[in-house]
Amino acid sequence: MISRRRFLGQASAAGLYAATQGGVSFANPLGLPVGIQLYSVRQQLGEDFEGTLAEVAKAGYTEVESAGYYNHSAAEAKQAFAKAGLKCVSAHHPYGDLRKKFDELLAFDKEIGVEYIICASPGAKDPAQKSMTLEDWKWLSEKFNQLGEKTRAAGITFGYHNHTHEFETLDGGVPYEVLLKTSDPKLVTLELDCGWAVVAGRKPVDLMKENPHRFSMFHVKDFKITAPGQEGAKVTELGLGSIDYTPVFAQAAKNQKIRHVFVEQEAFDMPWKDSLKTDADYVKKLK
Repeated sequence: MISRRRFLGQASAAGLYAATQGGVSFANPLGLPVGIQLYSVRQQLGEDFEGTLAEVAKAGYTEVESAGYYNHSAAEAKQAFAKAGLKCVSAHHPYGDLRKKFDELLAFDKEIGVEYIICASPGAKDPAQKSMTLEDWKWLSEKFNQLGEKTRAAGITFGYHNHTHEFETLDGGVPYEVLLKTSDPKLVTLELDCGWAVVAGRKPVDLMKENPHRFSMFHVKDFKITAPGQEGAKVTELGLGSIDYTPVFAQAAKNQKIRHVFVEQEAFDMPWKDSLKTDADYVKKLK
């Protein structure tokens, strides 16, 4: 399983957007267009950027979340998205990049037309420090508030995307709980990666019940889970693993304001084009 953190370090309503392949695709019961995190097709984008975007649209997606632009300028990337009938509504960046060149990334993403800039992996107060302490998470949460102020001034929402380590007990506390308590909801939204939360032993439904109106976006992915922890989870396509998203979406409809839903396929159990369509079809058919 490839680390998105390593990769990133290197590298609303329904009806708004019409794709070139047969109209808008909706995620039910939330009534949102079906989106995809482009990390799913990182290899393919590197080989053929425009051709891959065309296949993404053909599979049934109308919105995308970026994880790098493959040496394209903002104007070039925006044109490629438009040509494919896709709208890039969100962009992922690791904290290391946000720390070093935030203003540059903000200007680039604003030109693309994104609505959200999401921190996809954390960073300690001391950049040379490999592991994070709970104090680092408290420090990071305040930095997120500051970045949220800057993005809001530019008409963009700042947020954070989880993996599994945010749910591990650290120095007597849980990093994700720190983020929930100390980040300002008016400045920092949370993109809940439901799949990684489940692998970490948490239930997305419970997280939403405990934190009304705190999440604005979903990542949906599936795993064949045979044992607790990441070692016991194998990536597969939606509907073929252990996670049932019906109750997740039902709970979201009750006490969250989810704006975007992104499929993320971190590895393929079938040919990639079939995989993308399988995932899109699953989300569209949710009741």
